[in-house]
Amino acid sequence: MATLLRSKLSNVATSVSNKSQAKVSGMFARMGFQAATDEEAVGFAHCDDLDYEHRQGLQMDILKTEGEPCGDEGAEPPVEGDIHYQRGDGAPLPPSGSKDQAVGAGGEFGGHDKPKITAWEAGWNVTNAIQGMFVLGLPYAILHGGYLGLFLIIFAAVVCCYTGKILIACLYEENEDGEVVRVRDSYVAIANACCAPRFPTLGGRVVNVAQIIELVMTCILYVVVSGNLMYNSFPGLPVSQKSWSIIATAVLLPCAFLKNLKAVSKFSLLCTLAHFVINILVIAYCLSRARDWAWEKVKFYIDVKKFPISIGIIVFSYTSQIFLPSLEGNMQQPSEFHCMMNWTHIAACVLKGLFALVAYLTWADETKEVITDNLPGSIRAVVNLFLVAKALLSYPLPFFAAVEVLEKSLFQEGSRAFFPACYGGDGRLKSWGLTLRCALVVFTLLMAIYVPHFALLMGLTGSLTGAGLCFLLPSLFHLRLLWRKLLWHQVFFDVAIFVIGGICSVSGFVHSLEGLIEAYRTNSED
Repeated sequence: MATLLRSKLSNVATSVSNKSQAKVSGMFARMGFQAATDEEAVGFAHCDDLDYEHRQGLQMDILKTEGEPCGDEGAEPPVEGDIHYQRGDGAPLPPSGSKDQAVGAGGEFGGHDKPKITAWEAGWNVTNAIQGMFVLGLPYAILHGGYLGLFLIIFAAVVCCYTGKILIACLYEENEDGEVVRVRDSYVAIANACCAPRFPTLGGRVVNVAQIIELVMTCILYVVVSGNLMYNSFPGLPVSQKSWSIIATAVLLPCAFLKNLKAVSKFSLLCTLAHFVINILVIAYCLSRARDWAWEKVKFYIDVKKFPISIGIIVFSYTSQIFLPSLEGNMQQPSEFHCMMNWTHIAACVLKGLFALVAYLTWADETKEVITDNLPGSIRAVVNLFLVAKALLSYPLPFFAAVEVLEKSLFQEGSRAFFPACYGGDGRLKSWGLTLRCALVVFTLLMAIYVPHFALLMGLTGSLTGAGLCFLLPSLFHLRLLWRKLLWHQVFFDVAIFVIGGICSVSGFVHSLEGLIEAYRTNSED
């Protein structure tokens, strides 16, 4: 009897140990292979590798729980691709000859002991994404939308908050024990899962194309706004807006040599704080002229031709979905994600609505594309110089992310690569890879020179990729992956968001494109 009792107790202890080992192993797999979230765009640039490594990590966990021996003795040789998880000293090993071997050893993206972030830190990242420089275009949206534009700022906040949550829900599935586990790590992984098994990589390619367009357009907007601000700050100088854009691009050319964002990351917090200070200065000036506010100018009707452009501007100012999967995966308490999304989007809604309304009431029909251009000359020059500095320091983030996506998709996928790797065996950037990066910087300059219209470009980007990544794809993926578990009101919300988002996207894209063509023909700067 005693022997039988000891045997049963031993079996129970072994079972508990195996389950604990599986949970701990899964936890470390998730902790060890998440993208760094120092900057929002960079975390999304590594989505393909994260998805692949996470799936391989889950397979390793299953093998361990089935009782396979751990360590080198008795273990089977690793298959191709599993080398990331053969831990001799607790550290993942990057593939031979990859860029991660040079950068990852002690760089920003390769560390396996990445600290988790709190809900407040995650909220700061989201706030930094949706409260950036592009808020300066919102008063221009009120100019053409009136009170409906204010409603759209609130509506976009609610919808983007909701789609962010359902996008994260698509990362999880129930296992055989009924537990909800994280089986995907990126936007691309969700897209691929929706298109599997017939087209297992089609969704990821669509998302990659959309994010590249958005990232490159963001870079172009930074060059455009830099030229615009400098031109309007020093109108007496014999320097055109295009010339200022060229000067700004010359300053940005060293971005082609970036291998990581450690140096740039140090300035991001100061840049964001400076931007909040600038917003406060603008609002303070507007409040000083409160007696002259033109409430009668805020209309209830809309400009049918230009209001769709305002939709794109507002949507673009809320884009954050591309980095949310990586951000949520790096949180200490992922259960706090929903609460974090709520308060960040409520704060963004209040601040954006207040900023846009107060600025428009101050200048009414004279509101310009970039609201700081309406400030008096003495104040405008100082404020714009700070904004130009922020734009130039913000440019490397989307640029580096775009480069990473291109390199991962076209140059660093092993046998799936379309072109030879940009990096040599020692991790150094090859000359033609550097040429490719320089060409991307020059491309952003050419676009800024030939299409120097901040609001129209912002509206075009928001309608094309912003609406797709924030409205259309999350609702479509939610319906596709979780259809059997959705309640009727969730299905209704998803379908309604998809339909409304599709109409707004097509309408905004067409009217923004028409506005750009008209502006190009007349050679006018709105």
